[in-house]
Amino acid sequence: MLLHGNMISNPARTHLTLKTSHTHHRNLTIFAQQPITTATCSISDEDLLSRGFNLHRSISHLNLDHLNSVFVAVGFPKRDTTKIRVALEHTDSLLWIEYEKTSRPVAFARATGDGVFNAIIWDVVVDPSFQGIGLGKAVMERLVNELLEKGITNIALYSEPRVLGFYRPLGFVADPDGIRGMVYTRKQKKKK
Repeated sequence: MLLHGNMISNPARTHLTLKTSHTHHRNLTIFAQQPITTATCSISDEDLLSRGFNLHRSISHLNLDHLNSVFVAVGFPKRDTTKIRVALEHTDSLLWIEYEKTSRPVAFARATGDGVFNAIIWDVVVDPSFQGIGLGKAVMERLVNELLEKGITNIALYSEPRVLGFYRPLGFVADPDGIRGMVYTRKQKKKK
């Protein structure tokens, strides 16, 4: 679903949009009810560390084969790691969490954009073995906060419809003011 938004007159609200997978054609727009700050993150950096998780904000030390295995584990198609590297090199903000015992990534999210007005959040994933303990929320809170601190108020998020419920507790609301997004798709040629 496509999440889209602009800053409205109330500075405590930020709009976001979400796009469905190519098999779903519903669009949602989502608002963040209030900016998230590190002080309001549900899990502090110190708490993550005490639980054996290291938070990273760069691709140094990120094993792309291990990241790709997390992508595959959550249902993404296997990707060429060379292309993953190029995508990450063109990423403005990213966060990933490493499980200290295995030195492997277990949660990841990134954002691209123009650095001023607009950003799109991509690839929000948590290894299925580590879901339900707040790691996805931890990366999302920090990534959204980082974008808001840069003054970026139009934030788009791509997600599968089945996980939209994950974003609602973070303060997101669907389709504010009837705002909808559109996505370009190529028409498939009919077979004769």
